Amino acid sequence: MTSSQRALLALGRFLFLALLVLPAGAAFAQDKSKEADKNTYDQDTVLKDAERFFGKGTEGLGAVIEKAFKEHGRPNGYIAGEEASGAIAIGLRYGNGTLKLKSGGSRKVYWQGPSVGFDWGGNLSKVFVLVYHLPNASKIFQRFPAVDGSLYYVGGAGINYQQRGNIILAPIRLGVGLRAGASIGYMHYTKTKTYNPF
Repeated sequence: MTSSQRALLALGRFLFLALLVLPAGAAFAQDKSKEADKNTYDQDTVLKDAERFFGKGTEGLGAVIEKAFKEHGRPNGYIAGEEASGAIAIGLRYGNGTLKLKSGGSRKVYWQGPSVGFDWGGNLSKVFVLVYHLPNASKIFQRFPAVDGSLYYVGGAGINYQQRGNIILAPIRLGVGLRAGASIGYMHYTKTKTYNPF
């Protein structure tokens, strides 16, 4: 057997093995993708849940949810709650809600924190927080700095991002009391209610 024949035989064996391995690799990747999808929310489900929470036909809600999905993909949880905020240049925000993870389970959470605001006065509002890469419910209980300049506002809805490590929180708020300055600061998520914003 010549060297060129040996090379052709080796190439044939390699191609044969590659054809055997590729479908298995593709199936494994598909299984991982299905597993990730099973533990995350799709965009339609999030939009329906948010519309049910805020009220159907809320202006701008679809656009801010679409932006979040475009930038961060599918969330593995969300918090539906309410908050009170007030500002005289420096603002404070207090809230509470229920964290719901796609993998199962829910629990009550509270949050509070300072922010720099551009308005005076206060407001009460509903808030719907998309939660990304949260390994388990207990990991929510820490401080999440706001991502500077991340505020996005369309129609009556606005979204900004808070991040610690790989975990990203995306609060969606409605109405005049949105307060653009709330994107500068942090939120401290706790197991129990506290009036200390720090």
